[in-house]
Amino acid sequence: MDTAVKTPWERYRPWRRWVETGFWVSITLFNAVANSVTVLMDLRALNTDVSIWEPLAWEWSSSLAWLALVPLVVWTSRRFPFHWDTWHRQLPWHLLASVIVSLLHVLGMVLLRELVYASQGREYDFGPWASGLGYEYLKDVRTYAAMVTVIELYRLVLRRMQGEASMLGEPDVGPPVDAVDRPERFLVRKLGREFLVAAADIEWLQASGNYVNLRVRGRDYPLRSTISGIEARLDPAQFVRVHRSWIVNLDQVESIEPLDSGEARVRMRSGDIVPCSRRYREDLRAVARHS
Repeated sequence: MDTAVKTPWERYRPWRRWVETGFWVSITLFNAVANSVTVLMDLRALNTDVSIWEPLAWEWSSSLAWLALVPLVVWTSRRFPFHWDTWHRQLPWHLLASVIVSLLHVLGMVLLRELVYASQGREYDFGPWASGLGYEYLKDVRTYAAMVTVIELYRLVLRRMQGEASMLGEPDVGPPVDAVDRPERFLVRKLGREFLVAAADIEWLQASGNYVNLRVRGRDYPLRSTISGIEARLDPAQFVRVHRSWIVNLDQVESIEPLDSGEARVRMRSGDIVPCSRRYREDLRAVARHS
């Protein structure tokens, strides 16, 4: 009978998508309700002749458009992750992304408002597009920045829960030793504890921004490195590059399935599927034949 105590990450993982989805939906509902109430209070104070459904349409259309854009913001933050030593290189990409996201937000918001107004026999007027887009961007860029900040902080918490890996190098004290060109073990830090993971136990590695995720027994351990940097440190007879973002452990490969496109799918013994691009397909087959 398995009496192993599950780690916080193992307990949280099955609920992860539900928690993430629930978080963004809850934030959307809260903002929509709070903003609607605030606008209604302001309109009553000004004694304006506006139907109650109009401010509701304004605020809910904006909030729902933002909710639809969450996957895009998450993808952008994953593609251009912020870190202390690289933020200046990623900032221009995020500024460009904020413009695109703002434009999509306005288009989605206006479309929803036009539908609501049409259902009431009215016509919605956004006003001059040039000034309107500029006005909305000044608000949207702050919302975008807040979303990216929340996402990055959340990922930091996840990395702490999963643990981080580092290659064992020279000791801080003691006699000099040779550099570890082919590390056989990785030091994994997890929830304040440290333990070793054998390189042979790594199933595959995947580039993720400024990190490389090491997959070990169904768990991911982020290593602060580039995929090319870690590739140069691994044994080429055991670890093979199959994609610009993926490296596999040949001992963990179950089969290679060629595709009509010239690419391939690498099925791991764990059941995971790793993509193999056309560029690396022949190299993988050659190494596999001689292993």
